[in-house]
Amino acid sequence: MTHEHPRIAMLSVHTSPLDQPGTGDAGGMNVYVVELATALAAHGAQVEIFTRSTSSTQPDTVPLTDGVLVRHVPAGPFEGLDKNDLPGQLCAFTAGVLRTEAGRAPGWYDVVHSHYWLSGQVGWLAADRWDVPLVHTMHTLAKVKNAALAPGDSPEPEGRVIGEEQVVGASDALVASTAEEAADLVELYDADPDAVHVVAPGVDLERFGPADGRSAARAGLGLPQDEQIVLFAGRVQPLKAPDVLVHALGEIAASGGPVPLLVVLGGPSGRPGAVTELADLAVRLGVADHVRLLPPVDRDELARWYRAADVVAVPSRSESYGLVAAEAQACGTPVLAAAVGGLRSVVQDGVSGELVRGHDPRSWARAISGLLADPARRGRLSAGALRNAEHLGWEAAAEAVVKVYQLAQDRRGTRESSPTRAVGGSSPWPAWPLART
Repeated sequence: MTHEHPRIAMLSVHTSPLDQPGTGDAGGMNVYVVELATALAAHGAQVEIFTRSTSSTQPDTVPLTDGVLVRHVPAGPFEGLDKNDLPGQLCAFTAGVLRTEAGRAPGWYDVVHSHYWLSGQVGWLAADRWDVPLVHTMHTLAKVKNAALAPGDSPEPEGRVIGEEQVVGASDALVASTAEEAADLVELYDADPDAVHVVAPGVDLERFGPADGRSAARAGLGLPQDEQIVLFAGRVQPLKAPDVLVHALGEIAASGGPVPLLVVLGGPSGRPGAVTELADLAVRLGVADHVRLLPPVDRDELARWYRAADVVAVPSRSESYGLVAAEAQACGTPVLAAAVGGLRSVVQDGVSGELVRGHDPRSWARAISGLLADPARRGRLSAGALRNAEHLGWEAAAEAVVKVYQLAQDRRGTRESSPTRAVGGSSPWPAWPLART
């Protein structure tokens, strides 16, 4: 069915776009969903984001911006459910999604775009029921995470691996953030290469930019002008590896070198005591005076922190993209990133930042000390970071995703594996600009 303003059902089961990124299960995916939905709406689409209710006081719907509506779907108890408990609530969530569409005219939605494998399980059924394409973005992959576990971290369950494999097979199109993720989908999950499309996420370039520079940012945050600052922004969990940075500070202190201030902006994820454990580690290593643990902040204040830092460190053990690295570069701050996953694409080694091989604290100590001791190199990387970020606006990402929607509709009509998949009528995207994927 053709609509003047295409209608997109976007699914984000386990984390709400309204949640504060940086704690619990909220992170880069939350930002991705909000920014993509907003950019699509700016092109004239109507986007409804379905997410699980986590409080009895939440309204049924919350307008996010013009053209974007968040729908809270009751599924299981409002509180006390871990992400790993949610597979048991997918039937209830799916029923809520289908019930919403059932109260409308047939053919209301033009495409389902699901995020993370839990949402893909719901989207699989909804897309079949509504006879529309299913487009899926994984965000993280269990097989990749399990291959890069931190010491003592728990592997992703086999049920997730199976669920991801099912979603890959059911999707009419898969959106990968980097070529590395696309290759993982093909090689590890047997995805059809023709169904995988690389679309780099965007950055809000109006919010994340150099603005008035480091001095002004530090003045606004009450930070000393002469102290060297390394910033970590993200969830405090083994996967994101902030402990590697604390150990690196311990190595710097043991060598007698100048120890910078490490600022950690983030809350616990997975283990409630994760932040306390990080603080205890700093005490044991004798660097507690050089570590400041702060809760996550809103997007505008986060931009100020990026600008205030001498370097932003992203030591993740696995990262499908690396939104923090992209945002920091847009602010003109060099990035030290682990040479894993999408970070190898986001950070141009030696141009906009530096890639660190492995997670040995000694390697990170050398990288941090070397960069902080070389202001000329930091200046070159800062200029390169700004150039690298110029093409990362969300408008380009939204245009590319629109093309994926078109290709998914065409593919759904021709897939031989399911005769019921044929889609009649003309494309609902006739007037939308296309971008290369």
